[in-house]
Amino acid sequence: MQDLGCWFLNDVVWIKYNPMPNFRGVRFTNAHETLIWACKQKGARYTFNHHAMKHLNDDLQMRSDWLIPICTGEERLKDPEGKKVHSTQKPEALLYRVLLATTNPGDVVLDPFFGSGTTGAVAKKLGRRWIGIERDPRYVEAARQRIAGVEPAADLESFNESGQHRRSEPRLPFGRLLEAGLLQPGQALFLHKDPARAARIRPDGHLELDGLEGSIHGLGTRLLGSPCNGWDAWFYQDSAGALHPIDDLRQALRKAEGS
Repeated sequence: MQDLGCWFLNDVVWIKYNPMPNFRGVRFTNAHETLIWACKQKGARYTFNHHAMKHLNDDLQMRSDWLIPICTGEERLKDPEGKKVHSTQKPEALLYRVLLATTNPGDVVLDPFFGSGTTGAVAKKLGRRWIGIERDPRYVEAARQRIAGVEPAADLESFNESGQHRRSEPRLPFGRLLEAGLLQPGQALFLHKDPARAARIRPDGHLELDGLEGSIHGLGTRLLGSPCNGWDAWFYQDSAGALHPIDDLRQALRKAEGS
């Protein structure tokens, strides 16, 4: 792969906590597999939905060692005689994580060794399109029946999956909201809707609160004591008194400006 110019981003270890034992006992039980995540060349753009991975992992950054069981139980495809359709059927949990991390709704996923169709089943569930290549007609038929029974999640395009699209959107600084008249100097913004933490907007786009001053991100971080995405943390009050995240204004301005 490196000779072809591919650039390695991560090697991920799938740790199977219920591996098939080595019955002869002549070597270690094979309890892991390695996934290689690479892009076509160094510097090439790629998708990584890091917010989705962090949320999937209880708001902790996802590590490269994944503890996921092998495919068992009702998920395992069986023929009419009760035998496994495919000896190495992958668990849907593994492909769920791979596709959620590296693709967006509507993307096309290619699996050149389609087997029992796990990639296609998970892709359909997550609103991705897919192409599968498989030469064994038994596996093809099993995959077709399996995928036909999958119900895709409703209206996935309406979700901003944990903010993963934001990096690909054109940057729009907070000051543009003032220039566009969507916010006004002196107006109050509320940190996590808390009336006790109401900062005033300075004409230069910084915020002031109790003698502290900084950007929407910087001041939020100082007040919370942890890294803060100001677009999600600060709320403005509309004419009816309802509070909304300032990111709503940013998205409205982007749409209005066609960016």
